Amino acid sequence: MNSPADHPNIREVAPFFLVSEMERSVKFYTEGLGFAIKHKWVVDGKLQWCWMELGGASMMLQEFKPHNNRTWSSLGKVGEGVSLCFICKDAIAYYHELKSRGIASTEPQVGNSMWEVSLTDPDGYNLIFESSTDVPEETKLSELKSA
Repeated sequence: MNSPADHPNIREVAPFFLVSEMERSVKFYTEGLGFAIKHKWVVDGKLQWCWMELGGASMMLQEFKPHNNRTWSSLGKVGEGVSLCFICKDAIAYYHELKSRGIASTEPQVGNSMWEVSLTDPDGYNLIFESSTDVPEETKLSELKSA
């Protein structure tokens, strides 16, 4: 098995999401989730692509474009079946941050020894924010507060 030292040139992986409406997605990720745009490609005043960061997480967005005079279509939502797990210092604190911004998510619940907060972006990509815990499996945050 290779160790990270065997590949010092590989530093990071950044998911690249193709989205149906760039403006809507950028607003969701920046205003809703707190990402900041670090790099962008703009043509005729319209954002074509961007690289965003939130803490140690990076991702890229680009709007689908028609090919060969055909418009793009999908059988379902663009991001259906795709999930990203963001490892947090404190997923519960991030849950409260999301709520303060009006972003709907699941109630924090413990799964695989991690607090999990899930939400779906405008194109159907599943985003899961997690942090380690020793709280028993399947415990919901509301159960802890009522105890």
